[in-house]
Amino acid sequence: MSEPQPTMGPTKPATLVVAVLAGAAVAWLGISHFYGNIPQLPWLPAITVAALAVCEAVAAQTTKARIDRKPGRPPVDPLLVARLVVLAKASSLAGAIFAGLYAGMTGWLLIERQRLAHAADDLPAAIGGLVAAAALVAAALWLEWASRVPKKPDESDEVHRDQVS
Repeated sequence: MSEPQPTMGPTKPATLVVAVLAGAAVAWLGISHFYGNIPQLPWLPAITVAALAVCEAVAAQTTKARIDRKPGRPPVDPLLVARLVVLAKASSLAGAIFAGLYAGMTGWLLIERQRLAHAADDLPAAIGGLVAAAALVAAALWLEWASRVPKKPDESDEVHRDQVS
């Protein structure tokens, strides 16, 4: 009996949902206990996550064109595609965690903005981070989808096409 071979499947939506919920819970608890003792929410993490989302979206577009062997595109290196899939899977999970963290912060800041003056100041950065993290998840899932090897046509499909022609 042979040992089962390791396989890598597509990212499961349930994994991303759990990561978002866990991140939101951690952020809500953290910000509710430590707000006022922490510095103002910076924009740099949101900008960095947004830049990564743009890079992965561009990689998804070019990788799909190379896998589909569109004219003018060089053939794709299988090792590069494997690395892009690993990047996409890691980025979708990291993006989901960041989305949860920013969602938890955004929710808490929305509720507390009337009571705390600094909460209204931090709200735009939290919303920007949430949008950037959601864009990262979307770009990573697109890159993962774009990196799939196209299915080979079945022999029965080829025979059927020959009979129809």
